Amino acid sequence: MALDLSAVGARSAPVEHAWTSDDALLYALAVGAGQDPLAELDLTTEHTEGVPQRVLPTFGALLSQKVQRPDIGDFDRSKLVHAEQHLTLAAPLPTAGAVRLVAEVEAIHDKGGGALVWTATHAEDLDTGARVFSTRSAAFIRGEGGFGGERGGAEPWQRPDRSPDEVVRYRTRPEQALLYRLTGDRNPLHSDPAFAARGGFDRPILHGMCTFGFTGRALVRAAGGDPDLLASVGGRFTAPVVPGEELEIRMWVDGDEVLFQTLRGDGTVVIDRGRAVVDSARAERREVSP
Repeated sequence: MALDLSAVGARSAPVEHAWTSDDALLYALAVGAGQDPLAELDLTTEHTEGVPQRVLPTFGALLSQKVQRPDIGDFDRSKLVHAEQHLTLAAPLPTAGAVRLVAEVEAIHDKGGGALVWTATHAEDLDTGARVFSTRSAAFIRGEGGFGGERGGAEPWQRPDRSPDEVVRYRTRPEQALLYRLTGDRNPLHSDPAFAARGGFDRPILHGMCTFGFTGRALVRAAGGDPDLLASVGGRFTAPVVPGEELEIRMWVDGDEVLFQTLRGDGTVVIDRGRAVVDSARAERREVSP
């Protein structure tokens, strides 16, 4: 079994994908919204008086997974873990819509004990061809390194030397992964104990993308509670989360930029080097739009 290093630059066939209001509502519930049934009603309901439905921005990262990624070779899928996720939105996602998705293998880096595979996905509006969102994600595959390739680098990031400007805590539910998989991610690492054991875990773990969604909810808090203002979010997954554990999101706000870390209840950082951008001007543009 081996990675196909020539896959760098390979692009998927375009795929059209549509979503409905129900899909956006299910996603919000799958990443913990609704545990307080009187909060986040803009994310969890579509007919609350005076509260129009909005879409949690990290839903875009889920939509990016609806395209088949280019083949990168033959390897043990139980050795693959999601390493990084980045999302940029050109505008707030509508509650229902359709896009054309294309995925491309950007790079395969040699990390010695494993390989880091970067894939970019771009989504365009079916009618106008305008960019809706784009993502970059990295998968780390244990045991597939040592082929002599470049190690790759990382953007500079340093945690501010002060207390967080905002801290948000959420408790995941014991069945969180079973609920999140209904959004379309049926990776058995998150439900099958035997598959999880082959990956080195003593029980199924929570989807990294679910933790990403919990974090997105906290970042909306930093955006004044308006999900439409979150323009980009990204970070590195550094440790697993077991369904039922508490998450703590620490945020440092500097103008429209938010640096963040997500931690487990025991203090372990599970998303590191987090960076988000709040586009506060979107609210003004929304007010003047016809």
